[in-house]
Order: sequence, then structure tokens, then C-alpha cells
Amino acid sequence: MTGWIRAALAAATLLMTSSGGHAREQVDVALVLAVDVSRSMSAMELEIQRDGYAAALNHPDVIRAIGQGAYGRIAVTMFEWAGNNTIREVFDWTLVETGADADRLSAIVGKSQPVGMRRTSISGAILHALRRLEEAPVDGFRKVIDISGDGPNNQGQPVLAAREIALANRIVINGLPLMTSDGPGSGFNIADLDAYYSECVIGGPGSFLVPVTSWDQFPEAIRRKLILEIGGLPAMEQSVVPAQVSPGLGFRPSSEPYDCLIGEKIWDQRRWMFDDP
Repeated sequence: MTGWIRAALAAATLLMTSSGGHAREQVDVALVLAVDVSRSMSAMELEIQRDGYAAALNHPDVIRAIGQGAYGRIAVTMFEWAGNNTIREVFDWTLVETGADADRLSAIVGKSQPVGMRRTSISGAILHALRRLEEAPVDGFRKVIDISGDGPNNQGQPVLAAREIALANRIVINGLPLMTSDGPGSGFNIADLDAYYSECVIGGPGSFLVPVTSWDQFPEAIRRKLILEIGGLPAMEQSVVPAQVSPGLGFRPSSEPYDCLIGEKIWDQRRWMFDDP
């Protein structure tokens, strides 16, 4: 069945090209990996995060998931983010079809040197991810932003405004809330970050989040998350929370509206600790 689908898709692409259209490379998913490097994370945590992504990108299960898609290939790009417009590109759009392709990306990530930066602007990360998707040299059957973070938005646009732009363009946002408390800036974090991500960050058809409560969970969590995103599979595991069950996730009483500006309010209360304008 997969072979038949691929043949049909190839024929459709050929027809478009021969009839004067300018078809771009077709992929199962155009995936943006947006990785938090705010200063609330320690140097050790940044290394664990980097190594987790490097190990996941070329894991055999991830390669298998790519091969099982209709086109058998994905396109992926990765950047690190912290404050509004504080972005560091890790690698540009890259086609991944084989294990060798994935090995090259894994090596790039493994050699990168993440540096902690000030503030937390999830909205800025989402808006930058949208720009990267607009610039993608491929046509993704699905377009996904995969965003990790250890705290709520506290700079830039309100996160709901950025999310609405993504959803209006049929782009899915999945989340990896890092619910740890070891970093130096943990005073700006919140205990129910999973609820925050569910209510304020993720969205779109099939969107989900994978909470991480301790750093030893991270390598498996990111690997599982990539497999679900690549395969477009429903989130069936207990540790994977689909957006469809929101707002009754059990994180909090569903009758109470969530304050998606909580990060901004915490910053306003504690900004005296810094000389940040």
C-alpha cells in the first residue's frame, strides 16, 4: 500500500511539472525544532538537551518512521531560542531520507555549543519558526513546529497571539515542557508548565505535548516525540498528552480559565532582580 501511495504521489508531481507548474520537493513533514536555551537552564542541562537531540535524530526508530511515510523523506531545520529575537540557527533546512542523512545532522547537533541567553519568548520562537516554514524549499504534507521550553513566555508578543497565527496557517505546534527545577533561573518557572503548554502553546490537528519531569527522561522523550511527529501517529502513550483532551487534562479544574500571561506577570514582579529594561 505504501508503494502504491508513493507511485501516485510521484505521478501527481510529474503531472504538475509537465503542465507548467513549479513543484517543490515533496516531503511527509516539514519540521522545525525550536530548542530553548534560556538562562534558567544550567550548562549541564543544555548539554543533556543537545545530546538528546543528537541521539534522537539518527536513532533507528526515527529512521524507520521516516521510511514508512508516503514520500519516505522529511525536511527539518533547528534553531535555539531564548529572548524575543534571540535566535541561533543550528542547521538549515535539510532533507532526511536515509540513515546517512540523519547521521550528518546528528553530528552537527552533537558538535554545537549551546549558550544560555536571557529571557523566554515562546512567541518569538513561534514567529521565527513560521518564517522558517515560509522559507522552506520543500512542500511538506504536514507542517509542524516542535517547541521545547522550561518556563512560560515573559517577553515579546503574548504567546496566544503567535499561536493563532500558526493555527490560521494550518501549522501544528507540539510541545516539550521541561518541568525541572535545577537551573539558576527557576524562580521564573511555574509548577504547572504542562498545563500552560496545553492551554497556551500547542495547537492544531493531532497536536500533543510530552512533559519531562527529570532530565534522565529527556533522551527517550525527544525520540518518542520525533517518531510521533514524523509518522503523524495518534498520541496513545500515557506520557504523551494530546491536545484534543484539553482543557480537561486533569492538570487543573477545567472550569477555571488559564492565565496565559502568567509568565509576563512573574517577570513584572521580579524584574527588580535584573537591570533589564
